[in-house]
Amino acid sequence: MIVRPSQARDAQALAAIYGHDVLHGFGTFEEVPPSPEEMAQRRLAIVERGLPHVVAEADGKVLGFAYAGLFRPRAAYRFTVEDSVYVAPEAHGQGIGKAMLTQVLAACEALGLRQVMAVIGDSGNAGSIGLHTSLGFRHAGVCQSVGFKHGRWVDTVWMQKPLNGGDTTPPAADGLTLTGH
Repeated sequence: MIVRPSQARDAQALAAIYGHDVLHGFGTFEEVPPSPEEMAQRRLAIVERGLPHVVAEADGKVLGFAYAGLFRPRAAYRFTVEDSVYVAPEAHGQGIGKAMLTQVLAACEALGLRQVMAVIGDSGNAGSIGLHTSLGFRHAGVCQSVGFKHGRWVDTVWMQKPLNGGDTTPPAADGLTLTGH
């Protein structure tokens, strides 16, 4: 397995992996799977900001994707991103999420970012909570019953990881480029 930067040609695989979670999981609160064209646009919005968007691939097949996106659009959040990790159902439990998220975190650190947030759908999502814990994220809170999906109320678990000293010193750079806010 290799982890590499995603490419436009990966859009079909991204849509299939994400679409499965939309239809069957709680990792996203979307309820209608986006098209490959929409996933291509979402990917482009990430990479055009210079943020990491990676895929894990084995034998020519994309098994998962991960990225860091804006945490919030207001300027004061420019040193904070939110990570997302999605793994194809047949590839769960093989360390693919950890390999991808490790690369995303390294890229975020190289960009001078200070905080990475994980907003995990479903407090019962032991896989994602365990993945983030294993990479040094700490529990930051739970928003109870904020989503209703698949016939039940769903929590979000917030986890946080400081990078580059976190809040111990002022940032040396300008952070992410944000517009309009």
